[in-house]
Amino acid sequence: MSTRRWLPQPMLSLLLLVVWLLLMNNFGLGHWLLGALLGVLIPLVTQVFWDHPPRIHKPVKLCLFFLRVLGDIVTANLEVAKLILGSPDKLQPAFFEVPMLLEDELALTMLASVISLTPGTVSADLSDDRKTLLVHGLNVVDEAAAVAEIKQRYEAPLLEVFTCSST
Repeated sequence: MSTRRWLPQPMLSLLLLVVWLLLMNNFGLGHWLLGALLGVLIPLVTQVFWDHPPRIHKPVKLCLFFLRVLGDIVTANLEVAKLILGSPDKLQPAFFEVPMLLEDELALTMLASVISLTPGTVSADLSDDRKTLLVHGLNVVDEAAAVAEIKQRYEAPLLEVFTCSST
């Protein structure tokens, strides 16, 4: 039997194992075995729901992306706290559109989620053709700079992770 049959998504299986161990906060043998069992069974049971399973071409880059996002969330929390505790008259809330190069559904979902997880910004809508993401910012001084920052900090790494460089 092929490995792909029992491990249709090995990266997801590994991620499930790691998340299980971290959630349990116990690294005993029983938790390793149960985490591994869940890591095998969950992808097997859910594979019928994945029309086009995501292909992660640069997993290390994805890990670095998640670290960047965590750092940005902490920084944005501090910035939003400063803005809220300051004068509300100085806030410049605005909606702005970000043109999308991403085509992978998971990558688009991740980008929209990262934007919403980062305090001070919310993903509001994705156009029907999936080429434009509507974002609301709590304090948008320069719309072009906000768009450029999202594209550079978040979209570009996701493009690298989910796009095969040979195509």
